[in-house]
Amino acid sequence: MATMTEPTIDTTLLAHLQTWQGQSETLSDTLSASPVSALSASLDRDDPAPAAGTALPPLWHWLYFLPHARQSEIGPDGHPRRGGFLPPVPLPRRMWAGGRLRWETANRLQVGQEVQRTSTIQSVKHKAGRSGELLFVQVQHQLHNAQGLALTEEQDIVYRSAAQPGDPAPVPQTPPLAGQADWSRSIVPDPVLLFRYSALTFNGHRIHYDRTYATGTEGYPGLVVHGPLIATLLLDLLRRSLPDAQVLTFDFRAVRPTFDLHPFSVHGKLSSDGKTVELWGQDHEGLLTMQGTASLA
Repeated sequence: MATMTEPTIDTTLLAHLQTWQGQSETLSDTLSASPVSALSASLDRDDPAPAAGTALPPLWHWLYFLPHARQSEIGPDGHPRRGGFLPPVPLPRRMWAGGRLRWETANRLQVGQEVQRTSTIQSVKHKAGRSGELLFVQVQHQLHNAQGLALTEEQDIVYRSAAQPGDPAPVPQTPPLAGQADWSRSIVPDPVLLFRYSALTFNGHRIHYDRTYATGTEGYPGLVVHGPLIATLLLDLLRRSLPDAQVLTFDFRAVRPTFDLHPFSVHGKLSSDGKTVELWGQDHEGLLTMQGTASLA
């Protein structure tokens, strides 16, 4: 296995990285119809063609405000080189660990709208984990359309040390509601699905489509299924099961990587009062891979 080296994040470097806290940027985008149609096809949905005024499904705003780094600015992992809005963290592996979202139910995002996203780095924290150093960056996004605030999101991004032989695997967890799901769906994460989602989100991270890089450089057993794709599939299961429901909040966290080597499944259970849905993903061994909670308006 090829390995990568990285400098230790000492007190001085951490203090430098923490100078990014409080930095903000504002981007504008148009919620065009084409990405909505393409993601609908990728998720194997038979939706009507989107048009101006079509409500944007929850989490599909991730199709917009995409980074357009020049090819010469791309790092060896396929991401834009470190620095700029996000701090230049020297740890080589980066993943989206989870997030929290709240929609303004009286002001839903719609296809055709002009939207501004203001992003702020809320915190930069360092800790030592079972398999090496970890650095957590929390980013808040607020999306505004002509009517005002439509969505507030907090993203948790984690940077990790390079994989080493003998690194401990994540502690296996069984879904707390295993066997109690009201709805379930099996997903085949083949390379075509992973490629289509990478393309739709302009995500060049090689762990999702370059098997040689994913296994040889980053030490994974196969291609990694995007965390945001799994989160999207969790809420897509809710939409299929409760098509008229409006999601007010959604909190989720990634628990264990999912790979393209086997099918995985997504599950949901509605609370007795009909106001909350517990959602989770599990792999072919029945182990918890992602856990989320949606509240309904």
